[in-house]
Amino acid sequence: MSEHERTERGPLPLALALAPIAALFAAGVGGAAVFGFGGEPLLLALLFAAAVAAGIARARGHGWAEVQAAAGRLLAEALPAVLILLSIGALLGSWMFAGTIPLLVVLGIDLISPEWMALTAFLATAVMSVVSGTSWGSAGTIGVALMGAAEAMGLPLAPIAGAVVSGAYFGDKLSPISDMTNITAIGAGAELYAHIRHMLPTSLPPALIALAVFALFAPGAALTGANPAAAIRTELVGLFEPGFWAALPLAVAIGGIALRYPPAPVIIASALVALVIGVTVNGFPAAAGVHAFVAGFALDQVAPGAAVSGQLTGLVERGGLYAMAPTLIFILAAFLLAAGMEVSGALDTLLARLLSAVRGAFGLVAATMAGGATMVGMTSHGGVTSLVVGGLFRPSYAERDLAPVNLSRALADSVTITEPLMPWTVSGLFMASTLGVATLAYAPWAVFCWLGPVFSLLMALRFRLTGKGLKPAS
Repeated sequence: MSEHERTERGPLPLALALAPIAALFAAGVGGAAVFGFGGEPLLLALLFAAAVAAGIARARGHGWAEVQAAAGRLLAEALPAVLILLSIGALLGSWMFAGTIPLLVVLGIDLISPEWMALTAFLATAVMSVVSGTSWGSAGTIGVALMGAAEAMGLPLAPIAGAVVSGAYFGDKLSPISDMTNITAIGAGAELYAHIRHMLPTSLPPALIALAVFALFAPGAALTGANPAAAIRTELVGLFEPGFWAALPLAVAIGGIALRYPPAPVIIASALVALVIGVTVNGFPAAAGVHAFVAGFALDQVAPGAAVSGQLTGLVERGGLYAMAPTLIFILAAFLLAAGMEVSGALDTLLARLLSAVRGAFGLVAATMAGGATMVGMTSHGGVTSLVVGGLFRPSYAERDLAPVNLSRALADSVTITEPLMPWTVSGLFMASTLGVATLAYAPWAVFCWLGPVFSLLMALRFRLTGKGLKPAS
């Protein structure tokens, strides 16, 4: 079919543009109802929705080769994130081999009361993300250690994971060295620090509410009596050498990320340092270190025949490059869906319809956020989403005499912090696999992430009612 014949078909009808999304949710709900919530039904739902999108693209005259090429381009654009994902898997196994995670778990048991674990997780990851500019690096280092301490204490893990995700994205959203913060400002045509200042009214109130939730209502706040982790602490100290040298891999990771070196090489360097420490300080076999790096830490390779509790086994046997393979399969399925949506014209139709429905400033902000959340949910690419949606909506903000920072804030509150709440996106999959808690389990506790969009809409509503809440163009 010629290019002329393809363009003669015109824009994709809205019903067809919505069909892949409807297929995703219908298959997801149906799979959950029959098989329960889990990875397998979600993967099949993604593949089914991708097939629907590819079928629509085919009916519009686009072959499978075009869908495949678009998926390949998306995967190439996401390669830095994929490399970080794999490096985090290697890091977890290596840090366990060196005793780094056991050291942090022991410190957590000794220094953090169970009732403050969620609050500590939020504050620690928030500070780490502001300093480093990366939510993934924060969750994959400090967040993992705090999750291990919480597991050793017998605390429910979903609230702690929600606190980690909330803190990680609070810092990432406001850090001037965050890639997403800079790209969001560029996409809207806003000055960086003006963009950060304008985000404070939709960031600080959700953060304060999150602090209150994690301090007062997170499970563990009512725990009293002896710390249930004493036995686990004894086993960790007996098996590893959780001293000064075990902290060195953590220092390498935090220092390298804070100095803005590329995250993946920094994480791999930290993992390699951990392997050396595991062999030289802990006295573990080098072959066990290779296994920890590739396939995950295994107790029977470092302490064959040792009598260990099942709780210790569940705590330390994790990580490895192979552990991230299921997540990569999900990412590929998500990109096939995004490619089908892109090639068929579904994304263009949805964004254009959102823009055409705008009537006032509140509707403009709401349409921006709906467009941002929809596109990042389909593409898992926050940077591209911010640039595309920002470019599409910039003229409308200028026409209404609204400053670019209003657009950049709406993008940040709908793109940056909502992606980890979606189980099929790269960020949602990364957080679930890294923290060991399903996205739908931690999402209700990721208070900051879902309150951010609420406060952004409230600011737009305030503008409609009082003329305040949005910044007019100067």
